Amino acid sequence: MHLRGLQRFTRTITFSVVTARTTRCFCTSSLGTMPSKLLLAARPETYEQQIGEKRKRIETLFAAFKPHELQVFESERENYRMRSEFRVWHEGNQCDYIMFDKSEGNAVKKVKVKHFSVGSLLLNELMTLVMDFVQPRPIMKQKLYQVNFHTTLSGEAMVTIIYHKKLTAEWKTAAEELRSLLTSAPSSSGVVQVIGRSRKQKIELDTSHVDEVMTVAGKHLHYRQVEGAFSQPNGGMCQHMLTWALEATVNCETDLLELYCGNGNFTVALAQNFRQVIGTEVSKASVAVAQHNLQKNHISNAKVFRVSSEEFTEAWKGNTQLHRLESVNFKTLKLDTLLVDPPRAGLDDETVQLLKEFKHIVYVSCNPETLHDNLLKVADTHMIKKLALFDQFPYTDHIECGVFLERIAQADSPKQVAIQAGNPSGQQQTAL
Repeated sequence: MHLRGLQRFTRTITFSVVTARTTRCFCTSSLGTMPSKLLLAARPETYEQQIGEKRKRIETLFAAFKPHELQVFESERENYRMRSEFRVWHEGNQCDYIMFDKSEGNAVKKVKVKHFSVGSLLLNELMTLVMDFVQPRPIMKQKLYQVNFHTTLSGEAMVTIIYHKKLTAEWKTAAEELRSLLTSAPSSSGVVQVIGRSRKQKIELDTSHVDEVMTVAGKHLHYRQVEGAFSQPNGGMCQHMLTWALEATVNCETDLLELYCGNGNFTVALAQNFRQVIGTEVSKASVAVAQHNLQKNHISNAKVFRVSSEEFTEAWKGNTQLHRLESVNFKTLKLDTLLVDPPRAGLDDETVQLLKEFKHIVYVSCNPETLHDNLLKVADTHMIKKLALFDQFPYTDHIECGVFLERIAQADSPKQVAIQAGNPSGQQQTAL
């Protein structure tokens, strides 16, 4: 739908807070969905109050599990978001970044964005440079639909410019000039990647990725992040999450299974704590990036396979053989620790049952309510050893949590129960 078809209402504000959680929660997504609420009053002086309310909410929700003291990881008050997407509104000869506000009834209001203080300093610099460059150049402005910014703690960045027209050689020449301008941004550490997109068309001036550097327990870890793929939006909070998980698993020692590992974010950070690490991921592109990240960080005890969690589980239990897993020696593999990072809906019942197979579980959740529901189903076999709150999105209701679970001493896993019953495959056996 063209933007001109929406209600003509605009206003200009200076931004410092964002909407509730989605993976692209600050603006419209590429599918055109709109946030139901846009928070307009983010003042750093309110941070202590809002983080206190979140702490109380989590302590109350999980009180029945009797966890150890809640660890709270606070975010930077401003400039914490590494990436964002903005639609572009055309009004006469002027164009502006906009976001959508649906907080007042059913009316959708367009909000012009001149400054985005939740975004990184580099993101804000690039926003200004892009719009100032586009305004006087018809080849860059005509039918401009959306601009996506992806920055990093390392100072690298890429900008994806999306159009409703075919991109020509003239556009590419102008984009090359824009690239030189963006690279000169004060907070940039190198060439800013510029990517043009239109229907069935993609133009890369150089590459379509950035290389991030995370500091985890004093060690620098290198991550390639690809355009359009998921990465943690709050870079500083991602470092806290990785450090917390590393410290939580320091005594696990045997082997780790990570389901749907993406670009290897946790895989890279946790490999040093385990003998072997097995990651599963269904996206071919994500597997390739994860393998690159493992190689870049000189990690030799971790492997990522393009299989679903269900496929891996069946092979692990001996119920099937897969060509993609032929390099895995299941006889020597001792998977005692599981890491899961599910979507807001939480884990399905089958995966919840899988949790019971493991001595240790690292569960990273973007929805405390579904985390609570999932934990109720393993409360008879596992106990919370560590509970953490990660303030990924300050000034919103959104909360991310990390839980480290350990099997209760007297509880056997379903696989152990099956072996004792003479059924090594573990089919149709439970610990309940």
